[in-house]
Amino acid sequence: MIVTAVPGAKQVIREIWKPLAVLFVWDVTVTATYYVLPFTAPSLPLTLFGSALALVLGFRSNSAYQRWWEGRMMWGLMINASRSLARQARNFLPEEATDLKRTIVLRQIAYVNALRCQLRRQKPDTDVLRFLSEGEATPALKRTNVANGIVDGTGRRIDIARRQGLIDTIQQAAMENVLVDIANAQGGMERLKNTPLPNQYRFFPMVFTHMLCILLPIGLVETLGFATPLGSTIAGLMFLAILAIGDDLVDPFANTLHDVPLSAMCRTIEIDLLQAIGDEAPEPLAPDKDGVLW
Repeated sequence: MIVTAVPGAKQVIREIWKPLAVLFVWDVTVTATYYVLPFTAPSLPLTLFGSALALVLGFRSNSAYQRWWEGRMMWGLMINASRSLARQARNFLPEEATDLKRTIVLRQIAYVNALRCQLRRQKPDTDVLRFLSEGEATPALKRTNVANGIVDGTGRRIDIARRQGLIDTIQQAAMENVLVDIANAQGGMERLKNTPLPNQYRFFPMVFTHMLCILLPIGLVETLGFATPLGSTIAGLMFLAILAIGDDLVDPFANTLHDVPLSAMCRTIEIDLLQAIGDEAPEPLAPDKDGVLW
């Protein structure tokens, strides 16, 4: 996620130079053709066409941002639930169960990192494996859904603690409720990841936007003359930018610079949970040199 108020010049150029170059070449071609081989530009209802397209793109961008914000809200719930689970493990379990407290807390840190990797379509990385012992990691890594395997193991450990008399049934129920919140948040994230916007929301806005960019210089050349490449390119770039906003936000977990900063939020959970059990914690992740927080 870009956290700076104004994107860097290099990043802006990297984002727009290709569509800008294509638009400018097309607009120059139409303008040159008009002056070399004069033609009468058809009367195109560009104002009506552009207004209708702007509405469609606005609805599409709003839908994409709603998905992005829902993903961020679910990770906010995950952060809160992780803190609650660590607090319950620390307060409910007796002093003689220190190892179990640490196991539950470390498994939760491994879990959120495993979920991050799954949502980004990556294999579990070292941030997952370093918080699990080999015996604990193997059963979870054999599962198709590694994150779910980790949280299932946490639930079993809580049940074992109740059977051993370390916690009572009320305390077990309270911890299970937190695990349910975690599972619900994961399910919502997987729904967002696996369910794209309907095809109509993706295909038709793209077709109509490119169609408008093709027609713009033809409809404006008689009015703007030699200024057509400048005016038409800027107008077309605005519509392409709105189209790109929807593409950038529609998948909040795609591991691009426009996505929800999963790595930073996993680090936040790691810091809070390690400090909850008295361990030394790393520093929060900072934006990179381009102002992007991953």
